[in-house]
Amino acid sequence: MDIGSFLSRTCGGASRRSFLRAGMSLPFVPLALGAAGMGGGGIPGSYAVAADARRNSIRAKSVIFIWLWGAPSHLDTFDPKPDAPADVRGPFAPISTRTPGLQLSELLPRLASRSHLFNVVRSNVTFAPGHPDAGTFGLTGFPEKPLPVKPNFGSIIAKYRGEKGSLPAFAMLGRGIPKDVVRIVDGYGAGSLGKAFEPFLISCSEFGEAEIPSLKLLDGLSPHRIHDRRTLLGTLDAVRRQTEEDRLHDWSRLHQRAFELLSGPSGRKALDLTQESTETRDAYGQTSFGQSCLMARRMVEAGVSYIQVNWSEYVEAMTPNTDFGWDTHIYNFELLPDRHCPILDRALSALLDDLSQRGLLESTLVVAMGEFGRTPKITNRAARDHWPRCYSSLWAGAGMRPGQVIGASDRLGGDPVSTPISPLMVGTTIAEFAGLDTQARAELKVLEGGTSVHELLS
Repeated sequence: MDIGSFLSRTCGGASRRSFLRAGMSLPFVPLALGAAGMGGGGIPGSYAVAADARRNSIRAKSVIFIWLWGAPSHLDTFDPKPDAPADVRGPFAPISTRTPGLQLSELLPRLASRSHLFNVVRSNVTFAPGHPDAGTFGLTGFPEKPLPVKPNFGSIIAKYRGEKGSLPAFAMLGRGIPKDVVRIVDGYGAGSLGKAFEPFLISCSEFGEAEIPSLKLLDGLSPHRIHDRRTLLGTLDAVRRQTEEDRLHDWSRLHQRAFELLSGPSGRKALDLTQESTETRDAYGQTSFGQSCLMARRMVEAGVSYIQVNWSEYVEAMTPNTDFGWDTHIYNFELLPDRHCPILDRALSALLDDLSQRGLLESTLVVAMGEFGRTPKITNRAARDHWPRCYSSLWAGAGMRPGQVIGASDRLGGDPVSTPISPLMVGTTIAEFAGLDTQARAELKVLEGGTSVHELLS
């Protein structure tokens, strides 16, 4: 159901139409933003009290988890193999970085010049071959089954920390819930923790226009009038009368939560990229991913605990009506140099620079990774297929010692030759940075059996 629109300013200051779509008509809304929803329901509980009591041990006040959905080729980005046979190493040359012994692909020159700000892990592994199932592993640390699905790392931190004012504790920036052409990733949200800790989904266009897919504001309501609660609720009465009774309660909570975000000064400020200079916006790049990374930085400044930035909604790189994910079964060696790597290199470098220059990197954890890697051997379609046995990730901030290469793959990039780092270890390490020690995780009954990557935490 479409319920109107309003004009909002863009990054450049010109008026453009910003659409906030009605969640009731979208099949994913009851999953993504339902119930008390979108980040904690305003009930921090004993876990938030415990987090507050242990706040001195928190190294990451905020986490930015950059989800490179579709799975980048590790050999063509963070783990090049220049001495491998031609049908493995591919056409891209390695380049040196500021870190002795670390080479990256020539497609990432900006990141190569900033290697003193981050660490590269080269021994990630996962245990599922397909996108949705590996996606659940990558976002929760556990398989899809047995049910119930385990919670996203962001939902765990949202429950532990609670909300701050009108802002969600867990924000997900992207066009929609990560999916392939068949189904969504089951582990995108709160899972067994309940809908109160689902992510608050926000989309950011290449122009910096923010959209909230769960809600489209009504005709006649401008951003300047949204502060009038009675106007909003009164205008919704007509909508309520046309809505099925069993959906009224969820709708009420949805618009209540969206209203709180849009009407609160901290929420509105975090979403308003027009406050940024043209120079800053350009540094991130005029792409949806770049502007989403900029919005993530603003959310860090506003105190949001966990921000997941999705590269795309769909994994597919070339399927019609998708949005150029990293699933490069075809055109891997065309898309990476022409599109994917320049966008990633620019936006992620700008984010690291921006956080560092503002004094935020020391208290912010940045993690960038996909759900698996891609085949060492180039396929007969001149591309690379799925490869769960080995892949890479980038880690920065939160007081960690940067400039490290952690783990290693074999000479073909096919398997780790050091300790394999599983998705559960990734989630446990993020939790440790965010202040969830073994006791806190046991109390929440999350990340059971997980161990951390001690080289990152030391």
